[in-house]
Amino acid sequence: MSAKPHVLLIDDDASILSAVRRLLVRSGHEVTEAPNGAEGLRLWREQGAGLVLTDLQMPGMNGLEVILQLRAYAPSLPVIAMSGGGRSRDLDLLGSAGLLGAVGLLTKPFTADELAAAIGAAAGQAGRELA
Repeated sequence: MSAKPHVLLIDDDASILSAVRRLLVRSGHEVTEAPNGAEGLRLWREQGAGLVLTDLQMPGMNGLEVILQLRAYAPSLPVIAMSGGGRSRDLDLLGSAGLLGAVGLLTKPFTADELAAAIGAAAGQAGRELA
């Protein structure tokens, strides 16, 4: 079994960063956090990552822009998009993220099992072991 990938986690909500980081670390991932899209891309360029989890609604550079930038630099990098649930605008954003190449879509709030399933699905689409 291969090592679990380093995960870049991008979200402007500190409580989401903390909660998702705990879930990822508990499942054996190394995690780098970024509070916005621009910082996330900078950290990805400097440190790399085997998987990116990005929020979609953030000030400045939103998650759709992050996905587009990552696709330009690393077309096969697995990206999972996250957005708040229950509002049709968020669902439209998640659909757009999928069209732009996100291999997983999570509606907040999500459970540890849903996160694990999204990572597993990303593993299958990326052709390597992520979960």
